[in-house]
Amino acid sequence: MTVKTGYDGRVLVAGATGKTGRWVVSRLLHYGVPARVLTRSEEKARTLGDVEIVTGKIQSEEDVAKAVEGCSAVISALGSSEVFGEASPGEVDRDGVIRLVDQAARAGVKHFGLVSSMAVTKWYHPLNLFAGVLSKKFEAEEHLREVFGKEGRSYTIVRPGGLKDGEPLQHELHVEQGDNMWSGWINRGDVAELLVVSLWTDKAKNKTFEVVNEGDETRRQESLEKYYDRLAG
Repeated sequence: MTVKTGYDGRVLVAGATGKTGRWVVSRLLHYGVPARVLTRSEEKARTLGDVEIVTGKIQSEEDVAKAVEGCSAVISALGSSEVFGEASPGEVDRDGVIRLVDQAARAGVKHFGLVSSMAVTKWYHPLNLFAGVLSKKFEAEEHLREVFGKEGRSYTIVRPGGLKDGEPLQHELHVEQGDNMWSGWINRGDVAELLVVSLWTDKAKNKTFEVVNEGDETRRQESLEKYYDRLAG
């Protein structure tokens, strides 16, 4: 069933064929929001449903510019998968996101949602042994805040704990700011839901926060918008 929200802008999803990106596309379609995806593989993108497909690479300024044209928002679920080369943290988590941010701003995109990670400010965290992935993500965050934290634009940065596959709205969530949490899990569906509802939730604008499940007990949620009320800024 499609749920209408009143949001009618087109949203570009980067990293759409990844595990979290697929959930982002699914939740956009659930709410009847037109989705476009930037992908290397048109074949993989066809499995996502009724989406507009732009074939290209995040490393290409031309491809990214084409992808963001005519969109009102961008949600990035980009993530590196290799230590070196085009799929490395430097190429994807930092430079790819920065390129996407810059081209989105030039195209007049109004809102940018980003999947980041808990512990991005902790250079000594063990995950940084993977080619400095957390530090690269933090550099991209800082650039996004600088570019989209201006009048007329907005951003929402979600820093999830460990990701696992699962439907949204099944658990109470715990949200904090300041990057003080060290552990916890969250369903990819909830990360996607938080970013999708940020499109039309005023209190989600210009927020950066960490989020994990509040325990393992299943407790059906009607909406995740209430968690933005708990964030100071």
